[in-house]
Amino acid sequence: METHNTTTPALRLRAKALIALGLAATTLLAANPATAQTYPSRPITLVVPQAAGGTNDIVGRLVGQKLGEVLNNASVVVDNRPGAGGNIGTQLVAKGPKDGYTLLMTISSSQAINPALYKNPGFDPEKDFKPVGLIGAVPNVLLVNPSFPAKNFAEFLKLAREKGANYQYASAGNGTLNHLLGEMLNSMGGISLQHVPYKGVAPAINDVLGGQLPIVFASLPSALAHIKAGKLRALAVSGEKRSPVLPDVPAIAEQVPGYNGTLWIGLFAPAGVPADVLATLQGATRKALDAKDLRDKLDQQGVEIAAPTSPEQFSALLHTDLAKWARIVKASGAAVD
Repeated sequence: METHNTTTPALRLRAKALIALGLAATTLLAANPATAQTYPSRPITLVVPQAAGGTNDIVGRLVGQKLGEVLNNASVVVDNRPGAGGNIGTQLVAKGPKDGYTLLMTISSSQAINPALYKNPGFDPEKDFKPVGLIGAVPNVLLVNPSFPAKNFAEFLKLAREKGANYQYASAGNGTLNHLLGEMLNSMGGISLQHVPYKGVAPAINDVLGGQLPIVFASLPSALAHIKAGKLRALAVSGEKRSPVLPDVPAIAEQVPGYNGTLWIGLFAPAGVPADVLATLQGATRKALDAKDLRDKLDQQGVEIAAPTSPEQFSALLHTDLAKWARIVKASGAAVD
């Protein structure tokens, strides 16, 4: 029996179009694996470029846990990659996969100071990253050993102006935020404290606890237990205003107008992450920060949660801070090869 092809030309054209469309979709999904399925479909790594137990690590673990809950109970794993003032972990994310599964939880001292401090930090803080969300601000605290003669910040300034470089202050290292906070206080407060760098904030605090040095700047979360135990005396906080956690401790700006050395903490994705994944992360981060249980935990650590901040506003803050700290680094003469 003779058979006839009853398919019309219009149907054949339609079939060819559907096949072509399917091939195009397959190609697009292969080129963009992060968007090929619902994000996230596997664990997210949150790189913290500081050691475990520090302020950024504490905040990273709290935010990471809540972020995972918001993202349909996804697994968010904190990966501490300390070294070179935060450069090692930051480089890892900058040069890593751009699929949204490797993120950076960092602090302004690494993202905004290191580019001026290091000749080659190994990353560009603006070109290599996209802002996901500003988490909050953390003041540093000017701390002294309880044996120090000044009982408050006014007395501290008076003594420092009288005795100058006779007083030494410890920092986590040359060019770190708590070093530059001291240099900024020297410049703006008319004093001349002598800087003594340590390899990390923990040994710096330990020597002030032991009385080897009298003064140190430290982030509030890392020092709060010592303050509450009476082992260190808090004289002033570095932000523009007092911290709700230490309402009786003045801000340095109350007696040194214009002084502001608040540390911010922020979440970044590497540049090149798919736009839809970035938007998902940005929305989930804002939702996580709106959760009362996370806000309460961050409050207890002395973290001042950021007001709703758009990615553009966060980018502008980073840009402003890069210029600000570049001036301070240059004035201090600090440099790291």
